[in-house]
Amino acid sequence: MARKNLFYAQSGGVTAVINATACGVIETAREHKDTIGKVYAGRMGILGALKEELIDTSHESAKDIAALRHTPGGAFGSVRYKLHSLEESAAEYQRLIEVFMAHNIGYFVYNGGGDSMDTANKVAQVGKKMGYDITCVGVPKTVDNDLPETDTCPGFGSVAKYVAVSIKEAGIDVISMPNTKIFILEVMGRHAGWIAAATALAGPRRSEPPHIILFPEVPFDEVRFLELVKENVEKYDNCVIAVSEGLRWPSGRFVSEAGSTDAFGHQQLGGVAPVLAEMIKNRLGYKYHWAVADYLQRSARHIASAVDVEQAYAMGKAAVELALAGSHGEMPIIVRESDEPYKWSVGTVPLEKVANVEKKVPKRFLTPDGFNVTAACRRYLEPLIQGEDYPPYKNGLPHYVKLKNELAPKKLKTQWEPPE
Repeated sequence: MARKNLFYAQSGGVTAVINATACGVIETAREHKDTIGKVYAGRMGILGALKEELIDTSHESAKDIAALRHTPGGAFGSVRYKLHSLEESAAEYQRLIEVFMAHNIGYFVYNGGGDSMDTANKVAQVGKKMGYDITCVGVPKTVDNDLPETDTCPGFGSVAKYVAVSIKEAGIDVISMPNTKIFILEVMGRHAGWIAAATALAGPRRSEPPHIILFPEVPFDEVRFLELVKENVEKYDNCVIAVSEGLRWPSGRFVSEAGSTDAFGHQQLGGVAPVLAEMIKNRLGYKYHWAVADYLQRSARHIASAVDVEQAYAMGKAAVELALAGSHGEMPIIVRESDEPYKWSVGTVPLEKVANVEKKVPKRFLTPDGFNVTAACRRYLEPLIQGEDYPPYKNGLPHYVKLKNELAPKKLKTQWEPPE
């Protein structure tokens, strides 16, 4: 049987452990040299395939590939690029197939969230329609934890650990400074409040930060919010608040809507923490501080969850094994077997079930007032942040790998231009 090459690409916002998945993909592929030839990685995601910019990972040493497991960011570059439908742009798909044919690519492994799984699903369908034999497998990744079917998403456990630690430490800081009454931490989560929910792990009692959590799933009640802020300050001498970037007014409009959109049509958000801080100052007069975790939360590999790292690697390994087994148009998932002790296994799901579908925080995970989480939510979250998997340190700082990322020679004469 002639060996086929494998194309792997990273998509969407990166995480502290997406490279651990890449490590799982490449190391597993190298274990199957009798079936898989080279592993090419797309330079900047799917654009790497369209532009025929394929990184030849065979130039990377086993040591450097292994170091991906503890290196944050996207080692090969990521992108937010939404493939058009086949009806809208047949040329786009024809280009993909031409590149795959030119480089003998028989396996396509796409690592991302819901929009990325849509891309993987489209390629899976188009390969069949165009008569090109390619096995397409998706790999879950998103800090937002909003992919359905899988118990959790690689990347989320580490973000959950980071925001819980951050708000715990900031809460201690606030207590130390009697003049500061308010601290607000803004975390990621456009439509799903999983990261905001994770801040609750900082303290099991309502007297401990965060005192208030604001979710995209709960329409923002300004009057009740300000009442709660006042109550907490009067009771505990301060109020620590966690808020998801996707907080919405009852009308559905984002509290921090900036007016522009990204490549997937998502509204760009302008920062909800300062909006809330000014609201509190104008209505209640309290001195405040606020912070936006932004990229810090998703790049903090130094405090990654060991469970998250293990699961991220396992998903990459499973994706290659699925591809080798001919499991076309599927995605490996994490299946929870039990909470205590925490046990999980690897399952699979068709890509069509996860493409463009968002899993939000269920009502049973939110307290009746909508400003905190339930015991059931804590039971779900707690296993995901367990364990430490520190990177190696050099001169007092984490030591991360930087790959050569040498491109394979182009074989096609034509260049690709994005459709208008």
